Amino acid sequence: MSDMHDWGVSETARQLRSKAVSSVEVTMALLARAQANEALGSFLHLDVEGALAQAKQADAQLSAGAQGRLLGVALAHKDVFVTTGMPTTAGSQMLAGYQSPFNATVVQRLADAGAISLGKLNCDEFAMGSGNENSAYGPVRNPWDTTRVPGGSSGGSAAAVAARLIPAATGTDTGGSIRQPASFCGITGIKPTYGLCSRYGMVAFASSLDQAGAMARTAEDCAWLLSAMAGPDIDRDATSLDVPARDYAAAIAVPRAGATADKPLHGLRVGLPKEFFGEGVSPDVQTAVQSALQQLTALGAVLVDITLPRTELSIPVYYIIAPAEASSNLSRFDGVRYGHRAAEYGDLIDMYQKTRSEGFGDEVKRRILMGAYVLSHGYYDAYYLKAQKIRRLIANDFQSAFQSCDVIAGPVAPTVAWRLGEKANDPVANYLADIFTLSSSLAGLPGMSVPAGFGEGGMPVGLQLVGNYLKEDELLQTAHQFQQMTSWHDAMPKEFSV
Repeated sequence: MSDMHDWGVSETARQLRSKAVSSVEVTMALLARAQANEALGSFLHLDVEGALAQAKQADAQLSAGAQGRLLGVALAHKDVFVTTGMPTTAGSQMLAGYQSPFNATVVQRLADAGAISLGKLNCDEFAMGSGNENSAYGPVRNPWDTTRVPGGSSGGSAAAVAARLIPAATGTDTGGSIRQPASFCGITGIKPTYGLCSRYGMVAFASSLDQAGAMARTAEDCAWLLSAMAGPDIDRDATSLDVPARDYAAAIAVPRAGATADKPLHGLRVGLPKEFFGEGVSPDVQTAVQSALQQLTALGAVLVDITLPRTELSIPVYYIIAPAEASSNLSRFDGVRYGHRAAEYGDLIDMYQKTRSEGFGDEVKRRILMGAYVLSHGYYDAYYLKAQKIRRLIANDFQSAFQSCDVIAGPVAPTVAWRLGEKANDPVANYLADIFTLSSSLAGLPGMSVPAGFGEGGMPVGLQLVGNYLKEDELLQTAHQFQQMTSWHDAMPKEFSV
């Protein structure tokens, strides 16, 4: 079957269970497609032997009657999740060649569910970036237009799914790193409630913000992945939520109260923050998002005007808190225990300086310096402590808004994907691109990007949906019903070349 690469997670599973195709056949087809499109820059490591061995084992289990939902389905992992048998670099020279002795919890849970891991996906160095141009191993290109960025930091994941190299991938979202690349590449991505997915084995950027999530073509496929990924891991992750695992795929199939066949979202209150629809949002993005909102109303939703008054403060707050945590987390990369070490040095301090100067890229160095500054004596109260107080006010704004709505909707980003190099020398411009995703990350809320049309240059536009804590099922159901009515998620880039 020549179209195996175009199957999503659920369709691949259906074909495997019907014995129409084997996991080995699907895996071989995807490996060949990934190898043929190396120039896209999505994969940092392709585990051909390991993937085929896993696929053979899955076929044996399927033949024996096993019914695991993800059994035999191939995916790949963002290279900030540590893995046995494959290197983990976090997109940095600092970790070139590093191989972990254990799997991240998210990786292990997907493996336990029967998923096949094809390899590791490119990302901004230590997940710091909005365009996937900060990787030490070269940029990822957007398959819709290979002269443009795929978004970041999970750009390799988004581009690989959009290019039909894999049906799904893991990603991480600290300030929008799942949602923004999902929007730029025309796929579906979900960042769950902070603490729902274990951070154990995730290379840390900002510990109070980092969260693992799923990236796929549809909300249903994301629900399948999240069902396997989520769940408590308290013994290994102190920030893990002690809430029972859920079957999100089953949850989205449960009709809303009062729903009808033609109004499946009957009574859903969709909040529209005025701050998300003002100046700075490009007309093409506005048009696509407004059209998507009208489609939600056609499904029975009710639009409600709300306000999130501290939205503009989310950028300075985030770029104080996240670098502060990064400066602490990245202090472990000193050339002593693991990772890169300078070849020549005079003494211990000289080794530290040369190792970190050589191993870290410019953006990582910038954020370490920012973070060290705001945590330094005399500035902690003025910057870091004040930012944490405003963070609480931002979270309170969301709780006030949820008094009058069930989900919040708006654009994911102010524009479509920009061209490679366009903002490379302007870090502030990159930071401003996250204006609509940062606030929900600071509040620890779940959020999604759902394909909602196309804008300038034929580039994808994503509709952002934000829910209250642990309301992933409501977000996924809203996105799923939207995707039953629309076909934006089925759109595929024309055969691309780099």
